[in-house]
Amino acid sequence: MSRAIDIPATDGTIDAHIVTPTNVDGPLPAVVLFTDIGGLRPCYHEKAQRIADNGYAVLMPNVYYRDAAGEIVPEGKSFRDPEVRPTLVEYAGHLTPEAQSRDFAALIDCLDRAAEFTGGKIGVVGYCMTSAFALRMAAEHPDRVAAAAGFHSANLAKADDASSPVGVVDAIEARVYFGHADKDELLPAEQIARMDEALAAAGVHFTTELYNGAAHGFTAKDAPSYDAAADALHHKRLAMLLEETL
Repeated sequence: MSRAIDIPATDGTIDAHIVTPTNVDGPLPAVVLFTDIGGLRPCYHEKAQRIADNGYAVLMPNVYYRDAAGEIVPEGKSFRDPEVRPTLVEYAGHLTPEAQSRDFAALIDCLDRAAEFTGGKIGVVGYCMTSAFALRMAAEHPDRVAAAAGFHSANLAKADDASSPVGVVDAIEARVYFGHADKDELLPAEQIARMDEALAAAGVHFTTELYNGAAHGFTAKDAPSYDAAADALHHKRLAMLLEETL
């Protein structure tokens, strides 16, 4: 079950979807789902529904609302097509840490107002570039975020990036889980180690797992790197994290 919702934000109106289990009445614990670089599209609606079916209300925003509403990738095209990807990279460039912070506030306000959500503690999950969003949201709203997860994450701890989320993890109080792609060119071993060291030093309760043989984008059914076994494991681990925290 899904309904579209427009969320007022400082930078405009966020078009988003609230996804709930079928035939479930009453408010449910909230999970914010940030899409990968490809934005809103069928495989992410399916992912949101699968998460919701475990007993949650999922809020899935269009992270690119500043530039375009709805699905960004044209029907019949892939987010990896050379004629599509430059647009996505351009839009993603507008999602600075400051812009993300303003959006987080708007999303939490929605969670507090919409009837589908219980309020209180929430979970956040991101994929590819938005794993960093999940971490940053947990750091900026430690009183609300009880669980933060990232899968086939990208550029979480670049040594030369002053805005890297590795610099804010000391504020996190949530449980954190990472499911990393094996030999991911967008998150090399040294970045994984740097992030793990920062989380450990901050006393964060975290788990890092390497999905052996899985490539970057392993949960995206519309990507050539999709890995059904790794995707199933990701859903299993995410369900466990949410059950234990929410």
